[in-house]
Amino acid sequence: MSTIHVDIVSAEREIFAGEAEMLFAPARLGEVGILPGHAPLLTQLKPGEVRVQLKGGEQQAFYISGGMLEVQPKIVTVLSDTAVRAHDLDEAAVLKAKQEAEEALANNTGKLDFTKAQAELAELAAQLQTIQRLRRRGG
Repeated sequence: MSTIHVDIVSAEREIFAGEAEMLFAPARLGEVGILPGHAPLLTQLKPGEVRVQLKGGEQQAFYISGGMLEVQPKIVTVLSDTAVRAHDLDEAAVLKAKQEAEEALANNTGKLDFTKAQAELAELAAQLQTIQRLRRRGG
């Protein structure tokens, strides 16, 4: 099977660069799958899991906080403010932060930026979902 070059880049550094058979990403309107030869595409990504299928079927999973996906004839680029390998996510820390965000929303004293708190909560929920998917796949 042919491959396509994939780059996953956060604001701080390049997280992944290599050849892949397929890439799955959480686009705003639903998950997309990118194969070699895919039509050029530029789309927004929502917080969630990006999966890179390597040669031989092995998959690597990453969490992104949202961003952009660009597909060119021979290269796919994922740009995100935050991108980490899924196995590096700390479930206990994510659960604690999620609980704190939910409490802050419930006890809104007027000082809270409601929109920002909701966005943070959505990002934490996406991190938990990524952790749970990784666990189900045995990673």
